[in-house]
Amino acid sequence: MAEVADGSRPEAEAAELRERLRGVKHIVVVLSGKGGVGKSTFSALLAHGLAADESKQVALLDIDICGPSIPKMMGLEGEQVHQSGSGWSPVYVEENLGVMSVGFLLSSPDDAVIWRGPKKNGLIKQFLRDVDWGEVDYLIVDTPPGTSDEHLSIVQYLSASNIDGAVIITTPQEVSLQDVRKEINFCHKVKLPIIGVVENMSGFICPNCKKESQIFPPTTGGAEKMCQNLNVSLLGKVPLDPQIGVQEYCDQHHFQEEKII
Repeated sequence: MAEVADGSRPEAEAAELRERLRGVKHIVVVLSGKGGVGKSTFSALLAHGLAADESKQVALLDIDICGPSIPKMMGLEGEQVHQSGSGWSPVYVEENLGVMSVGFLLSSPDDAVIWRGPKKNGLIKQFLRDVDWGEVDYLIVDTPPGTSDEHLSIVQYLSASNIDGAVIITTPQEVSLQDVRKEINFCHKVKLPIIGVVENMSGFICPNCKKESQIFPPTTGGAEKMCQNLNVSLLGKVPLDPQIGVQEYCDQHHFQEEKII
């Protein structure tokens, strides 16, 4: 009996997650090989950009358990998760943009989350199973950098759902591209479709003279060359823009998505 219970549990959990996420039409996982390349910034801007269409319902799930930055970027610091009969309720930025993050469960944004893999995996599963996402057109999943427990868990838990694929964020320099190649290899191994790569911090245009400078020189050809070599789509290049930093960290959250995405 023990063997039967152990063997059937994953199937039962998969069915439970599939039922909870049945109202989610599209799922996009945002990945990066290295930290600090702007992955969470891109996730936040992508969610805002999609939610600009008021007819679309958008959800942003932050599974960076040890470094949740989405609450700060979305202007939601200090917010708490509320529970109802149908599960946890996301915190809403707009009527059509809901957010869930471990940051909402901490007593202080300075609290350290010191958890081993199984506990992280359990919370990710709980986010997917217990959050009342409702009918969602786009679920954006912001992940921690690298290829660790959180990435394996989210791919496993979403395998039975309509996961569209991954968008991988990089910067132009080789030290970042090296880790992105590993991320691409990870996607191939776990059969996670790759939507494409975005090169962030791709040049800086001086607001005065309008000349472009390469703050992070693409010494090996940048993301464009890498994508050509690996037969992966390059979705675009996003320049450094000081205004993004002002908006994020001064709680000015009226993003101009059309200029950034």
